Amino acid sequence: MKVVLLAGGKGTRISEESYLKPKPMIEIGDMPILWHIMKIYSHYGYNEFVICCGYKGYVIKEYFADYFLHMSDVTFDFSQGNKMVVHNNAAEPWKVTLVDTGEETQTGARIKRIQQHIPVGEAFMLTYGDGVADVNINELVSHHEKSGKCVTMTAVQPSGKFGMLDIEGGTITKFLEKPRGDGGWINGGYMVLNYEVFQYLRDDENLIFEQEPLERLAQDGKLGAYKHYGFWQAMDTMRDRDKLNTMWKKQKALWKVW
Repeated sequence: MKVVLLAGGKGTRISEESYLKPKPMIEIGDMPILWHIMKIYSHYGYNEFVICCGYKGYVIKEYFADYFLHMSDVTFDFSQGNKMVVHNNAAEPWKVTLVDTGEETQTGARIKRIQQHIPVGEAFMLTYGDGVADVNINELVSHHEKSGKCVTMTAVQPSGKFGMLDIEGGTITKFLEKPRGDGGWINGGYMVLNYEVFQYLRDDENLIFEQEPLERLAQDGKLGAYKHYGFWQAMDTMRDRDKLNTMWKKQKALWKVW
């Protein structure tokens, strides 16, 4: 089963970095968040990726073009015509297809434009290039297969942005620093989609997957949820980036399942 990654957006809410590179290439530790997401899938044995490129897509292409070199110990022998000897290959067993899906294209059309890279009739996985989680991918796939749905979306409950107080009279009786949200579930990405989903898509660059297609799937009873109670974090702002970097440096990166 292939993994499709949406990596073409401009990341305007984190423009301090995204003006130079696509948001999925912003680093957590010394590696792009895109690499962290791929490592999660790879841990569960999914090593074939289709990356939907758009805004500054050449940055992603150049990264993978040099990936093997960056991840290996090598000797360059200029006395023998610039001979390169690889001593230690630490690169992952990944097969990565990079598709230019358009700079201004919305998510629905991006998915439609990679249809030719998905074997006819086969299910595939899909997620965004800016969110990490400790989702058990094998359990997610199993849940999808048993559900009979066309699309299964990982549903998460993000933490609140502010602390919560219980007040009786003038006394605070309970304080919770950034508790989970109000009980509402949101789209956390990490989806599994049957090939049938392409019937809900069209090559219209303004088609947003999270609007008309998912709304129609829900109306048809073909959209399912896999509730994830563990860690999930999207990197929408510099504050989010700093939080993830701090977790990584302190070796408390809860998404690091590998």
